[in-house]
Amino acid sequence: MSKWSGVLPRMAITQRSTLLLFALAWLGVCSSFTVIKDGASSLYFCKELDCPKFEEKYNSTAYQIRMYETSKWVSTTITGLDYQAATEEAFMKLFEYIEGENDQHVKIPMTVPVINRIQPGLGPVCASNFTVSFFVPFKFQSNTPKPTKKELFINTLGQEKVYVRVYHGFTNQTNFPKEAADLGDVLNSTQTYDKSYYYTAGYDSPFVSHDRHNEIWFIATDK
Repeated sequence: MSKWSGVLPRMAITQRSTLLLFALAWLGVCSSFTVIKDGASSLYFCKELDCPKFEEKYNSTAYQIRMYETSKWVSTTITGLDYQAATEEAFMKLFEYIEGENDQHVKIPMTVPVINRIQPGLGPVCASNFTVSFFVPFKFQSNTPKPTKKELFINTLGQEKVYVRVYHGFTNQTNFPKEAADLGDVLNSTQTYDKSYYYTAGYDSPFVSHDRHNEIWFIATDK
């Protein structure tokens, strides 16, 4: 009998359990979504949830230019090779924070998007840093509950000019690098941006299979 005969089924069970927990977390979020009318976004892809404010400067089928206001996010960083695994691990930690694991012991409404700051490794087999963040709702922007777990932190994103590419379907290890490359290809030589990292932004739960809205963000350096 192969030494892997018992290990592989256990690995499969562990992977299924992780995915189930991730799905249940989203299900809990969906069932407890609070629609905030005061300050909630009217943008269709924000689903009437709080999402960061921006002014659109340019819009085409290839890309958009947005000016984002300063905002607070709760974040955690995972180092690894797999985008999906890192996102799931980070999401669960952030979900516990909004469920009450914070210094104010308050439940915090879910927001969109869930962003993932990707700082690629130096080579194809080198680990990348994935910093996953939830936007802090407007009612908590000035008095933000502090995380009680040391691996979570409150992160302030300053006023930024952002190049944005919209894409659809489920984000996976293959398509988001291609979408990022496509965004880089359509920008001209005067449209410069920080090439050391970029963001994915997701606006839908795993239960949404149609009309999914995802984005790639490049932070402009040509202010």
